[in-house]
Amino acid sequence: MGQRMNHYALAIALTLASAESSWAVGFLLPNQDPEAIGRGDAFTATADNPSAIYYNPAGITQLKGAQVSLGLYGISARTSYASPTGATAHTDANPQFVPQVYATYSFKDLPISAGLGVYAPYGLGVNWGNPPFSPFAQKGKLVYLTANPVAAWQICKMLSVSAGPTFNYSEATFQVDPGEIVHFQGSDWDPGYAFGILFQPHPMWSFGVDYRSETSMNYSGTFGVWGSRGVTTSAEIHFPRTVLGGISFRPTPDWNLEFDLSWTQWSKVNEVTFQNSPFGVPYSLNFDYRDSFIYDFGVTRQLGKGYYASVGYIFSQKSNPNATYNPVDPDANLHLGNFGFGHHGDHLDWAVAYQFAYNGGRTVSGDANPFFDGTYKTFNNAVNASVTVKF
Repeated sequence: MGQRMNHYALAIALTLASAESSWAVGFLLPNQDPEAIGRGDAFTATADNPSAIYYNPAGITQLKGAQVSLGLYGISARTSYASPTGATAHTDANPQFVPQVYATYSFKDLPISAGLGVYAPYGLGVNWGNPPFSPFAQKGKLVYLTANPVAAWQICKMLSVSAGPTFNYSEATFQVDPGEIVHFQGSDWDPGYAFGILFQPHPMWSFGVDYRSETSMNYSGTFGVWGSRGVTTSAEIHFPRTVLGGISFRPTPDWNLEFDLSWTQWSKVNEVTFQNSPFGVPYSLNFDYRDSFIYDFGVTRQLGKGYYASVGYIFSQKSNPNATYNPVDPDANLHLGNFGFGHHGDHLDWAVAYQFAYNGGRTVSGDANPFFDGTYKTFNNAVNASVTVKF
């Protein structure tokens, strides 16, 4: 019985720290605008629409007047599993939706711009149904919402800087099986900050940097077993800092080629301790996540009359090693293809983008929980659309 409870505790903490996204880097969700997604999220050195609040807030100094952008990102995420004995399972591929809202205002007679973004930089959920490794990992969901006011200053024609706080709220829920043998629900909030730099020394070249601070969520909620209401407990999860840099090259006004590189300090997701549990003692668990990179490349071609088309490629490194792999976070090295189309008008912009992600199969062996050993394959489809109104 004690060993079984240890397995339950392992599943709980791993579930809290993980929720499936379309990316390999842990539970990061960097898809925040279709114009950026269409070019492989290589947008930090361009950042010329209101979603710059996320990609590089210094870019909002390029915008005129007031602008409001509304977007919706939808993803169907599917991971399949094959055990060494031949048993198979797959995640629920029903679509999940994440909204984005951005608003900016540039003062007419001052080199100052301001903005507000509301978006979800982490999250989504995963549901394996009743897999061969049940009841050790089955279903989890992470909600993480950020409100990010920013102020940007165009120091000179070539250089803009920006900074602002982030106010972050998160909820984590999970259950081990449909009968809720083990279940948890908790929430917390934590402030952070972000800043950006945009340097444009020549019309053909642009450089951007974006930084987002670490946050910590001490999830306070209830932890129950065998259908009980549970006990009050808490578990702290560190959400990592990210640093992103980009270079944009525009050989003519009709072409924009950009390469971005982002680093995420996932090693901050290390030890998680439940201060109280139905098992009577706290649990401390080591995840041993690894820092990882995302490589973004994209091309945009202006087609005339305000229309444009984009293509992009992303390579995203995995962040969890085999020894601490958990199916609730089916992490792997991913290749992502991206396509986008849109229109810029005098008073209205619109954009749509499609993205797919796949890995050739990740074989896990030597896991701390041998039930998780096997081969995991991922194929995701995602669509994003937005409308921007200019006042």
